Amino acid sequence: MMKTIQFFDTTLRDGEQTIGVNFSIEDKIMMAKKIADWGANVIEAGFPVASENDFNAVRRIGQEVENCNIIGLARCVKKDIDAVIRALADVPNGQIHVFIATSPIHREYKLHMDKKAVIEQIKESVSYAREYFEHVEFSPEDATRTEWDFLVEAVRTAIAAGADVINIPDTTGYTNPQEFGALFDYLKTNIPEFDRVTFSVHCHDDLGMATANALEAIQHGATRIEGTINGIGERAGNTALEEVAAAMYVRKDFYQATNSINLAKTFELASIISEKSKMPLPHNKAITGANVFAHESGIHQDGFLKNHATYEILTPQSVGVEHSSIPLGKLSGSHAVAVKLDEMGYHVTKDEMRSIFPIFKKVADNQPIVTEKELQQIMVQFDKVMQKN
Repeated sequence: MMKTIQFFDTTLRDGEQTIGVNFSIEDKIMMAKKIADWGANVIEAGFPVASENDFNAVRRIGQEVENCNIIGLARCVKKDIDAVIRALADVPNGQIHVFIATSPIHREYKLHMDKKAVIEQIKESVSYAREYFEHVEFSPEDATRTEWDFLVEAVRTAIAAGADVINIPDTTGYTNPQEFGALFDYLKTNIPEFDRVTFSVHCHDDLGMATANALEAIQHGATRIEGTINGIGERAGNTALEEVAAAMYVRKDFYQATNSINLAKTFELASIISEKSKMPLPHNKAITGANVFAHESGIHQDGFLKNHATYEILTPQSVGVEHSSIPLGKLSGSHAVAVKLDEMGYHVTKDEMRSIFPIFKKVADNQPIVTEKELQQIMVQFDKVMQKN
């Protein structure tokens, strides 16, 4: 039986914590609508207590975006929770996400609280939030550096107090897929209420494993993935949601899971987030980078031209890219050059290519890409050679 994975987008909250990123309220509303149309189930619209602008953005998104659940973030602190209540409690699709750190290093150096005090804070805060919201998400911050038995105690306390979503955050990008899977197995074994609530994951990319960790969590019981578009966010960023969606699409045979994402809208959304965050997409960015559907190597070009599936595991159209490209450079083969010339109206024979290709290689050896204008000049040179012969 296929399970369904929810997508929780925090581009507007954690994504805005990227250094140098500051979205306007109007931009946030526009992006929230695009993210909802992409198919996200939940949008974390902001941290209402942080500022008047953040409060107003969360409030307006809650009022204006109806096809997605809208959540506000709060520490396990009454004033934070009250800010989310004022922003979203009267919104039909409004929800709250409360968190407190549970790891030893956070308890000692940040919170100055012992385990007992943390448990009491969880109980009080979740209970209070549940009075105003039907759906309460709880996160034990820095869960992957928390003692596993204490993590179980914190999670069970939150569930007993009314939380129906438990998020396991890898706050510092510390874990790895094998360890994360084992942690989820431990939670499943030691939390009798595991199947009664939604388990979510929020992974960071400090060691480059955010997407891999999120996907591993799906295999061990998580049914909600939290992340951002383009993986933007604090420090090295978050799980890139478009990568999770594409992996689930390409490897549905392996993950045996479905989601509500409209993958064909991915490139448009990624481009909007890139523009508004002023963070260009790297050319080699998985799924949406400019090089993902481009092939320069001669061996690759030859295989691709014979059957696209030789080197493309998903079509460009499936993620909203118009078409693949075959840039011509020093590694290109004669097959790709002949196809490009044919597209330009030069219908050359194999015998003619034996003379054209060496001219092409001389040009390509001295520059990154050979343009159409340069191909025209190559054909002029070829014609001169033919005329002499």
